[in-house]
Parts: sequence; C-alpha cells; structure tokens
Amino acid sequence: MPDGAVSRRHVLLRWGLPRDPRAGEHVLGFALTTVVTIVVTRGYLQLTGFPQIGGETLHVAHVLWGGLFMALAMVLVLSFAGPVIRPLVAFLGGIGFGLFIDEVGKFLTNDNDYFFQPAPMIMYLTLVGLIVLADVLHGRRPPHPSEQLAAAADHAVAGLAGGLSPQRREVARELLRQGSGGRGEKEVEALLAAVPDDHSELPDPLELVTRKVRGLLRGVVRGSWTTAVAGALLVLALGGGVVVILTADDGAPAWSLWLAAASSVLVVAVAARAWTLLGKDRFDAFQWLRRAFTVQLLVTVVGLYRLDPWPATAVMAIALLGLGVVQAEKVRLEQTGQGAAH
Repeated sequence: MPDGAVSRRHVLLRWGLPRDPRAGEHVLGFALTTVVTIVVTRGYLQLTGFPQIGGETLHVAHVLWGGLFMALAMVLVLSFAGPVIRPLVAFLGGIGFGLFIDEVGKFLTNDNDYFFQPAPMIMYLTLVGLIVLADVLHGRRPPHPSEQLAAAADHAVAGLAGGLSPQRREVARELLRQGSGGRGEKEVEALLAAVPDDHSELPDPLELVTRKVRGLLRGVVRGSWTTAVAGALLVLALGGGVVVILTADDGAPAWSLWLAAASSVLVVAVAARAWTLLGKDRFDAFQWLRRAFTVQLLVTVVGLYRLDPWPATAVMAIALLGLGVVQAEKVRLEQTGQGAAH
C-alpha cells in the first residue's frame, strides 16, 4: 500500500511526473525561438524573392527541415539523462517548430497558399495556447517540496558522470534548500556532496540570451525611470496597434478590427487603474500594468496579426519587453519587502 503522505499528493506526482522548476523558462524559450525563426525565415524569403531549393522537379520545403530539427530535439532529450540537455532541446525544437508552423498556410488551403492571410494569426494563437498550457501545468500549483528535491537529485545524477560546475552546484543546492523537510533530503544532500567539481559545462543557448536580458531589465528597474519606461513601452505598443487598425485594408475582417480596438480600450482602462495606484501601492500598480500588457499580448495582438503581421510582430516585441520590465520591477519590490503584503 502507498505511504499515507504519498497517497495525498497530486496525481502527477503519484504517476512519477515531478515538474521541472525551469520548465516555464524552457517553454518560453521554445516559444520565443519559434517566433524568431518564423520572422527570420519570412524576412529572408521576402528579401531573396522566395527561392526554391530542389530545382525544377523538386521543392524541398522548409517544413521538412523543421521536422528534422524537431526529430533531432526528440533524439537528444530521449538520449541523455539530467537537466543539462533540456535548454538545447528547447532551442533546437523551437527552430524546428518555427520552420514547421511557418508553412501552416500551405496545409490549410486547397491551393497550398503560403501567403494565406490568417496564417500568422494561427501561428501566434498556437504559441499562445502552448504558453497558456505551460502556465496551467506550472503556474497554478506551487512546487511541492518533493519536486524541488527531485530536481536537485536530477542535477546530482547528471553530475555523477561528469561532475558539477560551481554555478550548477549552486542551483542544485538552492533546489535542495527549497525542498527542505521532504523525504530523501539527507540522501540527496549526501549525493550532491559526493559529486566532484568540474568546470566544463555544455553552453546553454537560452541562458546566454536570458542573462543579457535580465541584466538589461535589472539596470532599468534600479534606476528612477522604471515607471516611465514601462509607461512609454505601453504607449508605444498601443500607438502601434492604433496605426495598424487605422491603416487596415478595406477588406479586413470586421471582427479583427473590433477585437483589436475593443481590447486596446480595455488595455487603456487597466493602465489607468494602474496609474491611480502608483502613489498608494506601487506593487499593486505594477500588478495592473502586468494585466494591461497581458491583455495586449493575449487579445489585441491576435487581432493585429489578422490585419498586418509585420507591424503586429513589432507591437508584440514591444509588449513583451514592457512585460519584462514590469516583471523585473515586481521581483525587485518583493525582494525589498514592498510586495510582502500581497
């Protein structure tokens, strides 16, 4: 019979499916790599006149290269134990999925129309759906101590073969600390202590970019211009959306115009609420700013992608940057105790 404490745990833990603490970062990195791949692919094809690989008789579509990259990612994740391989898998999988889904128009139309107008919106909605799914899996239920211990043990298992770098050992120790009190804590601690030091480490392509972005965002929130930067980015994103709406073709679907316009009004209303709270409760104000950027990304940008994909991509990038600034400020407020009451 199962232990009483185990029998009361979430069904995923009972099934032997502890969540990776970095899974949210990996999924986000996968999604962003997908977006960059689509933008680079479409930009390159447009600049080069849409060249065809294969000559007169064959057409080697980039969906095939996408499948190859995704297959490579699957082989890697199935081949190696431990957490080291996962960022590389997210990166290669993102490239593959970007090359794959970029040709979605060809597979939704009878005439294989790569330029099918709703295609960019469908791509964006697919990625939003994946991020929402990741949030359901990881954002709605706090990590169980056993999951933190499992992640620490995962690092130790990888280190048994080749050692641990100081940075990865520190990550494992922090996971161990967060899983304090869980069954197996002493054993995982002893296992980590038995793992030798080794400074050789597989580069993390997502971490390299993330580190630079984090440094930029921390630099912004350390200064006195955080509110101004966040506000300016919100205004810029809203203004870009308004331009797209006003310059939309006459044949644009009415629903996309109404969706983009109505959600933009909602974003303004939410941002106004944030503005009224700035002098009273800065943490709560930035919570409302976060909601404003979230509505823009989840609703407004969907309508904009149906109207004009390239400007919509620019609006999305600005909104993502704004969301990053807001999130960095929220973290700073929590670390200084100003978000403790929340």
